[in-house]
Amino acid sequence: MQRNFLTALAIAIAVSLWLLSGAFFGDGNESESRTIVVQNAEQAQNQPQPASVRVRIIDSQPRVRQLLLRGKTQSKRQVDVKTQVAGAVVARPVERGDFVKKGTLLCELATDDRNAAVVQAQAQLRQYEIEYEGTRKLQAKGLQSKTAIAAAEARLESARALLKREQINLQNTRVRAPFAGVVDKLHMHVGDYASVGTACVTLIDLDPMLVTANISESDVGFLPVGATVTGKTVAGRSLQGVVTFVASQSDPVTRTFPIEVTVANADRSLKSGQTARLSVKLDQVMAHLVSPALFTLNDNGEVGLRVVDDNNIVEFHPISLLEDTEQGVWVTGLPQRVRLITVGQESVLAGQNVAPVLQEASALGILSD
Repeated sequence: MQRNFLTALAIAIAVSLWLLSGAFFGDGNESESRTIVVQNAEQAQNQPQPASVRVRIIDSQPRVRQLLLRGKTQSKRQVDVKTQVAGAVVARPVERGDFVKKGTLLCELATDDRNAAVVQAQAQLRQYEIEYEGTRKLQAKGLQSKTAIAAAEARLESARALLKREQINLQNTRVRAPFAGVVDKLHMHVGDYASVGTACVTLIDLDPMLVTANISESDVGFLPVGATVTGKTVAGRSLQGVVTFVASQSDPVTRTFPIEVTVANADRSLKSGQTARLSVKLDQVMAHLVSPALFTLNDNGEVGLRVVDDNNIVEFHPISLLEDTEQGVWVTGLPQRVRLITVGQESVLAGQNVAPVLQEASALGILSD
């Protein structure tokens, strides 16, 4: 019986030792695990979180490229109509601002003795005509030499030329409009004496009207002669015309190319010197409609937009402005579908990891998916 008691006591002591050893070793493993968890938590707290930005998914759409230009109306012709003979001014039947047709009398000079000169030339011509006919009849009878015939013919032609010259001098006392136009300036008044080459009036041709502009070297290759142009003056007058001239050489200072657009102006409502906005439809391109408030600059000073790629990394894309509308600005230079940063674009940089938050279409106010 004593033997059984000793056996039971040994078993109890062994179990106690096993339990005590398990408790000590168990507390060590648990402490180590807790330390690792705390360290991981602290590291997570110390690690910076990705910046949160709002994004909007937008897709490109086909859009006709429009070339927008600022130009100025210019009369196609402006001429100082000048005298071709000298004399006193006896009449000037036009006033500044008058519209005149081709051939309208602008200024009249005194004829002086020009009428008499015409009468004298006519009489001399008749004399030489009779002389020439008589010489021919004598030659037919063999009574006149070839030399005499040639001399008579020369005198006849000289008389004809003299009469023509005197008639032209008489006609030139009346200065007439070389084309239909508007009298812009007056240079003569009744009683003035005009020398040869003195300006009577300045006449401008307003129909058709020219609109001149300058196009950049990056766009000049897209604008052909004959392209249709629409536009509007600052006064609100609509206009439509065609490109009739594109310079082959740029301005050495501005590096732009002068162009001319010819516009019908039968009612002469377009005035020379008015500012006009022009639009030329070119080719069709894929573009995005965005708010101009989202534009930003990169380190090189380029205008562009910031987007988020599939890995939530910020990208900067330079853009080109296509058209400004009431709904927004059409731009090119973006991929077909992008996640455009709409809030927070100024707080992030290209290459930065962000946490994008999708923005609803109604929140942006432009273009839906």
